[in-house]
Amino acid sequence: MHEEQLPTWLWVDALIRRAQVAGAACFVVQKGDRERGDVLIKVSDLHGGARAYVPRTSMENERVFSDVRLQGVGESDSDVEDYIRRARSRDSDLWVLEIEDREGRHFLTEPVESPDGE
Repeated sequence: MHEEQLPTWLWVDALIRRAQVAGAACFVVQKGDRERGDVLIKVSDLHGGARAYVPRTSMENERVFSDVRLQGVGESDSDVEDYIRRARSRDSDLWVLEIEDREGRHFLTEPVESPDGE
């Protein structure tokens, strides 16, 4: 059975609020489809490093996020920005969020796949 998901705008609002409550900043860089757009999340550590997380659907039909390092993207801000630029050109319905957090936290409550097993 297909799991119902929150509208994207509501999910985005909740992520922004979680980041703010924890003392981080979160910005909407690009708004996508209000109801069903995918969300790409960039996390900047404010020291020149960055990571990005993209959604995918698991075999169990649940939303999971993957760290783009699994796709060979580096951890510099410029590497992540290049990846985001390409993603934006492929998907006009894409939401892009940027979180600025010295600890590099993503604030996702969904499972996250990463090369270091976070």
